[in-house]
Amino acid sequence: MKNLNKKFNSLFFLFISFIFLTTIFWLYQKHNVGNDSTISEWIINYQGGFTKRGIIGEICFQLAGFFDLRLRFVIFLFQSLLYLIYLILIFFFIKDASKNVLTIIAIFSPVFLIYPIAEIEVLARKEVFLFVGFIIFLNLSSNKYSKDIPLIYIFFVFPLLCLIWEPFIIFFSFVIYIILVRNYDESAKKVLIKIFLSFSSSILVTIIILQNSLTVDEHLLMVNSLINNFGENCYMSCALLSSKASIGAQFEAVFILLSFEVIFRYFMIILVSFLPLFVLISNTKIRLISSKSKIFNWIIYKNLFLIFIFLLLPSLMLFSAMTDWGRVVNMTYTFSILTYIYLIKNNLAIINKRIFFFDSYYSHKFTFFIIFFYIFAFGWNQKTGMTGDIATNSLYKIVYNTSKKIFGFDGIRLFQDSPIIKFHKKYIE
Repeated sequence: MKNLNKKFNSLFFLFISFIFLTTIFWLYQKHNVGNDSTISEWIINYQGGFTKRGIIGEICFQLAGFFDLRLRFVIFLFQSLLYLIYLILIFFFIKDASKNVLTIIAIFSPVFLIYPIAEIEVLARKEVFLFVGFIIFLNLSSNKYSKDIPLIYIFFVFPLLCLIWEPFIIFFSFVIYIILVRNYDESAKKVLIKIFLSFSSSILVTIIILQNSLTVDEHLLMVNSLINNFGENCYMSCALLSSKASIGAQFEAVFILLSFEVIFRYFMIILVSFLPLFVLISNTKIRLISSKSKIFNWIIYKNLFLIFIFLLLPSLMLFSAMTDWGRVVNMTYTFSILTYIYLIKNNLAIINKRIFFFDSYYSHKFTFFIIFFYIFAFGWNQKTGMTGDIATNSLYKIVYNTSKKIFGFDGIRLFQDSPIIKFHKKYIE
């Protein structure tokens, strides 16, 4: 197992480095595109008054004005720094965790780290702030720190994350579960008070956000400020603040596009992409610990798979309100796998020994395992929009499109005779 972890960490570092370099390249390519969805989300600001998701745009607006820089360039710098922090946190968080073959497959799920590179229109969207904030919370929730430190962190930091992207509250279920596990030795009343107090600031901020939608005139002020100061148009996410200001309008757009085909496709996407993680969770139990509360004992010790299903239920609200279901799958998977790894890292969970059957199979059927792993991790990915079909050959296309952009020609032709390309042509294309 130590040898497997060592090999994984070396390859994972290369994988993270590849993602970072590719991310910076495509963020730079995208930041001048006039209709890029990522930029449209980041230019929302407070020039017309307080509004949801405007705090980062306002900071970029003010910095660009103060230093006399282009707004899009400031956004590019912010996005690059944010993604660097995210990948560094991901690497060190996963690096120290004990891993088996199935864990490694789950980490390389196509709906996790590689997804934003495969579908660059979602690259560096604001949910990355949530991922960064959640990983920091998990690190602070380790046994090295007092149990009150993560609660203080929640009180002061989570409201800021809600100001950046208020649907963050959908994923509070994962945070609450970690708090319950971490505070198992305290009474139910005391823990519930801690949870309420720590989340009170986030709840207040969310209520304020929901009650302060921009009026038509306020939205026009924001539109004019972008044009007058930076020559930027308010489009897509920025423009939708006016046309989809109400909660009802969010749900209406989804139900117009909803169909059996869409539901079936995403059911299969979730089933396949989550399967390694679900198998792990189904074969993992929380360590037996004594709690003062029978309710907490039931919550903590109940079948871990059922617990995760319960934690994922609030995300159905996002599927009902967002048409870009690919992002929702990415977010739900990210919070799920990070929570699972946290439990393993902190010796709060025990993996059933039968799961190590996959390690034995990996050793004896290495060639077959590599083929399976490549197809699962890099052979496909979900599209961003809920009506989009399945994309194929994600890693191949990332390398192909990047090399073509860098070299100004079909750089991948240099490798047409390589085994991996032959494999693509014969078995996947």
